[in-house]
Amino acid sequence: MSQHDIVKRQYSTEDNLRIRQEIHDKYTVPNINFSEWALSLLNLRGDERVLDVGCGNGLYYTRLRHRYPNVQYFGVDLFEQMLESHPSPVNLTVADVAHLPFPSASFDVVMANHVLFMVTNVEQAIVEMRRLLKPGGLLMTTTNSNNNMPELQVLMRRAMVLLSRSGGGAAASASAHLNEKYSLENGVQLLAQHFYAVVRHDLPSALVFQQTDPAIAYLETTRDLREGTLPPDVEWDDVMVIMRQQINQLIKHLGELVINKLAGVLIATDEGGFIREFLEKQADAD
Repeated sequence: MSQHDIVKRQYSTEDNLRIRQEIHDKYTVPNINFSEWALSLLNLRGDERVLDVGCGNGLYYTRLRHRYPNVQYFGVDLFEQMLESHPSPVNLTVADVAHLPFPSASFDVVMANHVLFMVTNVEQAIVEMRRLLKPGGLLMTTTNSNNNMPELQVLMRRAMVLLSRSGGGAAASASAHLNEKYSLENGVQLLAQHFYAVVRHDLPSALVFQQTDPAIAYLETTRDLREGTLPPDVEWDDVMVIMRQQINQLIKHLGELVINKLAGVLIATDEGGFIREFLEKQADAD
C-alpha cells in the first residue's frame, strides 16, 4: 500500500485524529495546550492572512481566532471528509500541499502542523509553501522529535520480538518513528535549505495513564500508520494483546504508565519575525 493510501485510510474520517487530540488534552502533564503555545510563538499583529495546510478538523483555527479575532484564515486539507467538521464557514479548500491553489506571495503566515511527516515529498511541500509567503512572511511547522514517546517504542518493539520468528532485527526495523521523514531534528536542516533563518522551540511533556484502556485506545488510532511496518509474520491484534499485558503490569507495579513526549515548533523566514530585528541592526551597521 502506498503512503498516500495509508494516509487516506487513516483520515477517511476525523475519528482517529479527534480521539488522539482528546487523549493528549486529558492525559498530558503538565497541562499546557500545545496549539495555543505554538501560536503564541508567532507574535502576530492580528490582521495577517494565514494559510493552515493540513488543517484537518480545525484545531488551530479555533485557537487562532480566539487569540486573533481579525486574522484572515484559509484552510487546506487533502481529504474533503476532514473538512466536514471544520468550524470555519468559509475559505476551506481541498488540495495537496505540493500544489496549493493560491497566488505566490499571498500569505503572511503558512502553517503546517503535524502534517509534513505524512507527505510524499517533503522538500516539494516546503518549496510550495515558501512560494506562498510574502516577503517577511513566516512558515510555522509543528512536529515531534525523534526521541518522542521512547517508552511506547520500547513496548512495541518488545511485543514484536515476542511475536516474530525473525526476532529483534525485524522488530527494530519495524518500530521506526512515524515522524522520521520530518522531525524536530531533520526539519531544521530541511527548512534551512530554503530559508535564511530557522528557529526551533521544544515543549517536553508526558502522557500519564493510570488505566490501560486510554493507552490502548491511543495506539488503536495509529493502526493504519503502524500496521504496514510490522514484521510479515506479526498481526496487529496480537501486538495489541501483548501491549495490553505489558501496560497492565506496569500500571499494577508502578501505579501509572508515563510516556514522555517531545514535540515542538519550527519557524522559518527570510526576513521576518524573530530575525527582523537582527537584520535591521545588521543593515544599520553596514
